[in-house]
Order: sequence, then structure tokens, then C-alpha cells
Amino acid sequence: MGLVVAATRTRADRCPGALRPWPAPDGLLVRIRLIGGRVPLASLRALITVAEEYADGRIRLTSRANLQVRAFARRGAALAPEALAALEATGLLPSRTHELVRNVMATPGFDGAMLDALDRALCADPVLAGLPGRFLLVLDDGRGHLLDRPCDLGVVLLGDDEAQLRIGDRWGPVVVRAEVADRLVGLARDFVAARGSGAAAAWHVTELPGWGRVPESPGYGGLRHTTPDPRLPAPSGPLPFGPVPGGRHVAVSADGLDRAAVEELSAGADHLVVTPWHGVLVPEEDR
Repeated sequence: MGLVVAATRTRADRCPGALRPWPAPDGLLVRIRLIGGRVPLASLRALITVAEEYADGRIRLTSRANLQVRAFARRGAALAPEALAALEATGLLPSRTHELVRNVMATPGFDGAMLDALDRALCADPVLAGLPGRFLLVLDDGRGHLLDRPCDLGVVLLGDDEAQLRIGDRWGPVVVRAEVADRLVGLARDFVAARGSGAAAAWHVTELPGWGRVPESPGYGGLRHTTPDPRLPAPSGPLPFGPVPGGRHVAVSADGLDRAAVEELSAGADHLVVTPWHGVLVPEEDR
């Protein structure tokens, strides 16, 4: 028996990207996805140049720790070829096929090697290009800042060696940290197979009430849901602004960043970390 989708869909998701901009009143809106919010300074400077030349000259932050650029000139439903080429030249659009599904939110300062491994695995799997643009992975480093964030799939680190998976609004098994990327990618593949197709296809794990509890699901040896590990932290809420472990957390207004703000934030840094609270972490080691 197939799984029943809890939500009734009348359209596919339309989350914007560089190849699928949103037609806002002031022009085309583009969203640039960042894995765990990390953005190299060279790429950020290149993006502000793109915004100045082709859009409104500012970079805005989203609640998923991504970037948006507004007011690209309208030329039908797509960006002008020269604007798209300029965006790709920033290095922030590593995969045309997977740009809409690189939705990975992480605690600022999360293990960079693990984030890179997950991004490579996501982009290397052609099946995962079928994920909806709203499907979200949330990775908490064990401090609890993202435990209150809903997710489709996720993980919370438990010390140096283990992590517990999140599957929608439930807990999954405890795994060794080296397996995290493979486990998340395997679950995401299973979701693509289970979500259905067309306008009625599910966007989120919680829209498939039985998914994740099907004994015959491949690769995970039976029941996926379990109880929370006693080592899990309590939810700790947003990362405060000001000095924090690993650097300085700076609030960014809804107006976003212009070139002067980018240069001020990045003085002495080689990268910044966009946070899910409309802020930027300036890493301590780079200041």
C-alpha cells in the first residue's frame, strides 16, 4: 500500500533560485543557497558586484541562512544570460541541476568537513535533484541552537564520535559521525521515491504520515524512529549577537548588505558565516 500525502497540493513548489527566479514587483528575485551559511569572502565580493551591475546593489539574508538578490531586470521568466553567467562566476552556484535542493542549515561554526561531504554527496546523486526546493536539512553541533527549527532531515552531534538523526518531527537512530552524510543522503533518496509526483507530491517528510516507519524501507534495517538520546542538549534558542564562541555574531537589517557593509564585516577574514537569525558570524580565527 502506498503512503498517503497529508497535505493536498495544487502546484509544485516554486522556491526561487538562479535558474528559477521569482517574479517580484521590483524585478526578478534570486536566492543563493549556502551550505551551513558559509560564504568565502571572494565569492561574497563577487556577488555584491553582480548585485550592483544587474540588480539593486544589495545582498539580503534569509531565515534559512541563504542569500537573496532582488530587482534583476525582467527578460521573460529567466535571468539575462550575462547575469546568470556572472552569478555562476561567483562560485556560489556549483550545480545547476541541484541548486534548488542544497538546503542545509547548520549551527554557525559546524564541522566544515562534514558539511562539505554532505554537499558533495547531495550534488553527486542525480535522484536528489528531485527533492522539492522547500526540503530542509538542519544540523545542530550539540549546543542546541537549532533544536527548535523544524526540519525534514537533520542531525544533532553527541560528543566527538556520535550523532542522532532527525526524521521530520521524530528522532532517528544514533550513528557514528562518519556515517552522517551517507545516512542523510540515503533517507533523502527514500523520500524522493515516496513523495509521489506532479503537483500533489509532498514537500516535507511530515506530509507522509507513515514514511520512516516502513519496515521494508531499504538500507536501514527496519524501524527508523526511536527515542531521544539522553545526551541531547536542551533547545538553547538563537545564537546571541555579540562575541560568541568562534567569533562575533553581527545583526544584519532587512535592507541587507551593500559593498561598504561587506567590506566592514570582512576586514581580515577569508570567509563569513550567514546565520539563520539574519546575522553574520565573523570567525574569530580570521580577525
